[in-house]
Parts: sequence; structure tokens; C-alpha cells
Amino acid sequence: MTDTAQAATAPVNSPYHHETVTWVKHWTDRLFSFGLTRPSSFRFRSGEFVMIGLTGEGKPVMRAYSIASPNYAEELEFLSIAVPDGPLTSKLVKIQVGDTVLVGKKPVGTLVHDALKPGKRLWLFGTGTGLAPWLSVARDYETYDKFEQVIVGHGVREVNELCYRELFTQDIKEDELIGEMASGQLVYYPTVTREPFERQGRLTALIESGQIFKDLGLEQTKFDPEHDRVMLCGSMEMIKDMAHLCEAHGMIEGSNAEPGDFVLERAFVG
Repeated sequence: MTDTAQAATAPVNSPYHHETVTWVKHWTDRLFSFGLTRPSSFRFRSGEFVMIGLTGEGKPVMRAYSIASPNYAEELEFLSIAVPDGPLTSKLVKIQVGDTVLVGKKPVGTLVHDALKPGKRLWLFGTGTGLAPWLSVARDYETYDKFEQVIVGHGVREVNELCYRELFTQDIKEDELIGEMASGQLVYYPTVTREPFERQGRLTALIESGQIFKDLGLEQTKFDPEHDRVMLCGSMEMIKDMAHLCEAHGMIEGSNAEPGDFVLERAFVG
């Protein structure tokens, strides 16, 4: 639990934790992040998601959110986009420090180390707020113990949507716990589709053309099922297209029950 706020008291037998907002950061008028107090009993694996919602009259509207903080963090962090008429996000975007947010008691998900076979290189591909689980996985020291190289590919439409850019280019390398490992093993690969930027194009197109491998100085033109492991999160279209790409490169989808070469979060796929 953080020093900035104390968790709200949850009603007896509530199916949710009642947690307090500790900070809010608005990246754009639609994109924002926030922190919550963490229940002392709350345990999760980096990359998992949990249901969150707001208090109010009647049954609360709950939605699945990837936890953006690593599993050892003292608080819970989330990244969200605000949909104007969204039953939850149109209200969530207005939260302030001290407000209460409901957090489900059972985190789950397949974007975890356990769902992948051992490998050499870990690719974390996300579009938009699909970056959220990689904020957790890329800040988990276990990730660097399991993989020699970790590549975070973030695809957005506009440059100002590259939230957490400073984290991946600078802050993470100065982190007391993982800074040294991240400096030598982490690669940040942002790309923009609708504005001029140092790199343009959809992640899928950059993979299909082999450009991403060339940009990273890798002597390969496609994924190597023996060494490469891939995690996917983001738009439904991207996930489906990327999954087909992985399969075309000879990779097998994994799960918690049967680890594989690539994983995606089916909770976010229609």
C-alpha cells in the first residue's frame, strides 16, 4: 500500500476490492493511466488482467484491464482509453486522486511466462492500450532471466499516443531493480501509421516485409520457432493478423495448460 492514500474500506462480503486512486496521468484527451492502492492479499503474474469498475447505483459495470505494474510493485497501475459513450471509460477518465475503483479478486490471463516454451528472444507486440501488459512483463526481472533479448513493439496512429516512451527509452534503464538487465537486453520499437515519425507502418507490415528484423540487425527474415517467442495484445484485427503470421512462420499458439511459441489474450478478442 502506498503512502499517498489508504485503500477504501470494502463492504463485508464484497466480490471486489475497493481501492483508492493514488495518481492519474492524462497522455492525450482520450488516453490515460492511473495508480491504485494494492490489496495486501492481491497476487498476480506479470501480464495478467483483472476486472475493474466504479462504485455507484446498481450493479457496477466491470471491464477487463491488463495490469500495467509488475507483480512485485506496491501499487496497481492501469492504462486506459476513454470511449465517449463507453459505460465505464467515459466515467473512468474523470477519476481523481482519492476516488475509489473496484478491482476484481481473481487476476487471470495467458500473457505470462508460463504459457511460453523457453526461448532466446521475446517479442511483445501491442497496439494502442495493448501496451499495458508489456509494461508489466518488461519491468519483471524474471523476464530477463528467461530471455536474452526482449523487444517491445508498440504500434499507434499518432505520435502523441506513444505513451510510456520515456519509460522504455530512459527510465527503465535507471531502475534500481532491473535497470542493468534492461539496458543490455531491452529494445523499444515504436511505429506510427498516420503521422510522420522515425518509423512508420503497421507492425504486421513491418514483419511481413522483414523490415523489423533488418531494423534490429537480426540475421533472419521471419520468426524462428526455435528461438523466438511472441506475445500479442491490442486491436482484434492486429491480434488475428499477427497470429496468422506467427502460424505461417511455423509457430504454435500456447496456453497456461500447454506452453507454446506465441500467446494472445483471448479475453480481448471477440
